Amino acid sequence: MTEIIKAIVYGIVEGITEWLPISSTGHLILLESIMPFQTVTDGGTVSEEFFGMFDVVIQLGAILAVVVLFWSRIWPFALTRREREQEGGTGVMSWFKRDIWILWFKILVSCVPAAVIGILFDDVFDALFYNPTSVAIALIVFGVAFIVVENWNKGRRPRVRKLSQISYQTAFLIGAFQLIAAVFPGTSRSGATIVGALLIGVSRTVAAEYTFFLAIPVMFGASLLKVVKFGFAFTPLELTLLITGTLVSFIVSLFVLRFLMGYIKKHDFKVFGWYRIVLGAVVLLYFTFVS
Repeated sequence: MTEIIKAIVYGIVEGITEWLPISSTGHLILLESIMPFQTVTDGGTVSEEFFGMFDVVIQLGAILAVVVLFWSRIWPFALTRREREQEGGTGVMSWFKRDIWILWFKILVSCVPAAVIGILFDDVFDALFYNPTSVAIALIVFGVAFIVVENWNKGRRPRVRKLSQISYQTAFLIGAFQLIAAVFPGTSRSGATIVGALLIGVSRTVAAEYTFFLAIPVMFGASLLKVVKFGFAFTPLELTLLITGTLVSFIVSLFVLRFLMGYIKKHDFKVFGWYRIVLGAVVLLYFTFVS
């Protein structure tokens, strides 16, 4: 029961921090040091390798929240007669929502940089940078970047104010910024893509929405990669913890996504920058003097 409570806490933290640009990795590393899973309990066993996989795979709950909330905007097939009529006619092509298919092609373009580098060097980057010091530095550096970019962006009129206005070149550039998060844990995937999008003239609302949709293939791919590397031989306790963390992450993400979309319509991201700087300092101090 104690381990299940920990999985619930991990799911809550993941559900909150995955979508806010404050780095889920930074929070989970800190949480792991304060509240680690036990490898042997009265309820069963948990392998050491399970921990690294668990943190990534519970992101699937966050992905499902995006799918549920934005279903009508990401499902590319016209199934009802009204939808097919809107697509123009009764032919085969009327079954396909053209604008959404184009959006998914752009998302796939954005995925290319991180996918190529991640598949080739995932273990290398984990070994080099998945540590408290590197994560703390990334938290602080991108926290400063958020404040600087928002100050620079103040008063500027974004050139991209709709998802449909994102070009393939812009999509690739956003994907290149996402690559920074793939290399340096603690950067925040959503933080990197939002900062990058703001720099190249995308509005906050569009940057956030595109980041949500981009997360679907990226996080699903990362989760699948971790599960394949771990294998499918879960102990009963491991499977229970994984399901619990994923479900909680899904429920919390539903609320966080709604909050964030309402927040960014009236506010900028500087508050998240300051929060990242404070969290980075806390992580550095904790692992320097306490851990």
